[in-house]
Amino acid sequence: MDALVEILLQYGYAGMFIAAFLSGSVVPFSSELVMFGLIQVGLAPWPLLLLGTLGNTLGSMTCYWVGLLGNMRWVERLFHVKPEQLARAERYVRGRGAWMAFFCFLPALGEAFAIVLGMMRANGWLVFFYMTLGKLARYLLLVYTSELIF
Repeated sequence: MDALVEILLQYGYAGMFIAAFLSGSVVPFSSELVMFGLIQVGLAPWPLLLLGTLGNTLGSMTCYWVGLLGNMRWVERLFHVKPEQLARAERYVRGRGAWMAFFCFLPALGEAFAIVLGMMRANGWLVFFYMTLGKLARYLLLVYTSELIF
């Protein structure tokens, strides 16, 4: 993973988008490392915030779209999400609706939330909206933290 982080750091803002997309989708990856590295080398934090939010949201929306397809074999094979994780996520999401997409930034459960929302046919626009808010809040916290650190 360190080699991938180094490569993405060389790509600057585009590297941030790619890291965030991978982190939001099926790849267990830390976009935070890339963001902190890029801020440390002098890139402006606010474009990183926007690109991170957009990339991470689109990455998580891939989970939602796979959930819409409803193919459990794909979910298990591509996303490495176990049926127990989906069942736990479904217990949280059931009866609450699309606003639960806000919590798609959470490690381990975030992908499962997005997949379950797709399987439950939650409104895609609302899922996108709440998911974006959650990802934005997460990256805002990272930018704020990085400004305190660096």
